[in-house]
Amino acid sequence: MTLGTQIAWDDTVLPFQLDASDIRGRVARLDGVLNGILKQHDYPTQVEALVAEMALLTALIGQTIKLRWKLSLQVQSKGAVRMIATDYYGPEQDGTPARIRAYASYDKDRLTEGPAFDQVGEGYFAIMIDQGEGMTPYQGITPLAGGSLSSCAEAYFAQSEQLPTRFSLSFGESTQPGVDQHWRAGGVMLQHMPKASPFVAKGEGSGNVLAADDLLHDDMAENWKRVNILLDTVEDLELIGPTVPPTDLLLRLFHEEQPRVFDTQPVRFGCTCSEDRVRQSLSIYSARDIEKMTTDDGRVTADCQFCSAHYDLDPATVGFEADQDERD
Repeated sequence: MTLGTQIAWDDTVLPFQLDASDIRGRVARLDGVLNGILKQHDYPTQVEALVAEMALLTALIGQTIKLRWKLSLQVQSKGAVRMIATDYYGPEQDGTPARIRAYASYDKDRLTEGPAFDQVGEGYFAIMIDQGEGMTPYQGITPLAGGSLSSCAEAYFAQSEQLPTRFSLSFGESTQPGVDQHWRAGGVMLQHMPKASPFVAKGEGSGNVLAADDLLHDDMAENWKRVNILLDTVEDLELIGPTVPPTDLLLRLFHEEQPRVFDTQPVRFGCTCSEDRVRQSLSIYSARDIEKMTTDDGRVTADCQFCSAHYDLDPATVGFEADQDERD
């Protein structure tokens, strides 16, 4: 098998519910999506790992958004990796793939040999949902803490959504025999059903940041603890899963919790940039502003940070004065 051979469960998110525990979740496997994201840039390994983790989180979280909505995750930090941005575009219609794109900006000279999360410093982790034209986007943030991006996401759901949430993720460069070396990622996301939220009023939590245990009491806490103990037995190769179907993984981990699966959501790498969008973004500038952006060769150029697409435009055709000329 060579790179590009599609395993049936690659680049999919499988939603499930544990009926015995009032817990829902998702299993995600990314292969071609990560290849599409990472091949656009020559990232150092530490940065690739952060982008892979962020893309996997985006796939797991994004599966619940509605058709044509957009979910964005973003890290802003004072560390060597200044920013990581991902977008998840909900399917255009039922049964069609969702699309993911991602990129990172970083200071190469400040990167260290330590763990990937050490490359981000003080800053924040944000989740944004755009429901479409005419709707106010939603945004929630949480500090960068906990030793991983998945820990930041767990803190976000506890603090902003009052949903006990757990991620178990694995990602890295696959070295299977007969397969070109490339990145794979897989993970499981668990969430307790929303009836946990009334306990938030008690103001519990450490350091003013709520955690899953602060939201659960009595039988709900026991269910959550039991399912998390089961998830702790998962192995990295099971998560990444070249040979383990997501349904088999769920049965191995949670067979006593009565797992019930739903329709799989396919995901693909996809960027929304276009020449029309570039022109639209330049339409706020005057001819004088456009002149300052013009290269020595007499062109206005733009590069997409997500997919590295390059746009080369005639300066006389961009800006709001050019738009006015066309209307006249």
